[in-house]
Amino acid sequence: MESDVQWMQRALQLAAYGMGNVSPNPMVGCVIVHDGRIIGEGWHRQYGGPHAEVRAVENADHQGNAHLLGEATAYVTLEPCSHFGKTPPCADLLIARKLRRVVVCNEDPNPLVAGQGMQKLRNAGIQVESGLLSEEGAALNVRFFTAMRQHRPYVILKWAETADGFLGYDNGLPLKVSGELSNMRVHQWRTEEDAILVGYKTAWMDNPRLNVRKWVGHDPVRIVLDRYLQLPASLNLFDQSQPTLVVNRREATPLPAEPERYATAHTVGYLKVEPGMDEIGEMLRGLVKRKIHSVFVEGGAAVINSFLQSGHWDEIRRCQGSFAIGEGVKAPVPAGTLWHSEQVQGDLWSFYSAATHSRYSPQ
Repeated sequence: MESDVQWMQRALQLAAYGMGNVSPNPMVGCVIVHDGRIIGEGWHRQYGGPHAEVRAVENADHQGNAHLLGEATAYVTLEPCSHFGKTPPCADLLIARKLRRVVVCNEDPNPLVAGQGMQKLRNAGIQVESGLLSEEGAALNVRFFTAMRQHRPYVILKWAETADGFLGYDNGLPLKVSGELSNMRVHQWRTEEDAILVGYKTAWMDNPRLNVRKWVGHDPVRIVLDRYLQLPASLNLFDQSQPTLVVNRREATPLPAEPERYATAHTVGYLKVEPGMDEIGEMLRGLVKRKIHSVFVEGGAAVINSFLQSGHWDEIRRCQGSFAIGEGVKAPVPAGTLWHSEQVQGDLWSFYSAATHSRYSPQ
């Protein structure tokens, strides 16, 4: 029905408000409708906090609409959970409040749920429908779905190059390629991902902080590739202002039996990767075990090229500046499918996807 689409679009819009705050949980929105009118709505706002269904029911109660729930429809962007985690099962809440109908955008790929939530609702006599705007829902939660289905984080490769295709000078001297608005955009993107990754050379020569300064949001986990643990402890990456994970061949920090969101601890940890044919794949599998569901790769050239060659990437975000330098460190060659480009002041941004799937924009 056309009205069903309208309410699910609203639920997706609400879910997107959780971007950068709920991982490793998915973003979820819920809208409760009675007789063509929203009587309650909510979204999952913070990891460990109440889920979208709980907030929507509480919102309905607060507005004096509790008596209408028994004849209402809940539109939920992801299947209501059926297990005890940080919070009780949302399916149980909807059953207890006697919702008449539940419309679901996506089935939850988490093996702890995987259809069981919807089955529990049906067993309780609630009418359940699923698959409405499923492509939009999958695009919104592509990080969570990638982690659940491919057992690795969602990987975004980002770089800025000059108009003639160079990342910087051969001698390592600083080079500002992109403009201020582009820099602000990059800091916004940092708040949306679980981790940010650089290689040994970038860490050594640029001494980056890899935090968020030009936007409001959480700092990502910092990941640095240092095979032989040669980087000095004096670097900004090791100041313990935010978590740092060192990927290497020598040392490993034991993984807790049930790891929490990695970003809760401001420490330096170590992920050991054995030499082999697929070191990037092994690293990514180790990251997802640490509840890191997305990685923003910012360089340098060798690291980005290694991801491209491995095939373990999902998006490219490429910025081309407006000036040339003649010679220097050659920029990577984009791969995949160009799906969007736009001008930001003097910078040209191009976006590539490794796979063809819909893109979701809450605007």
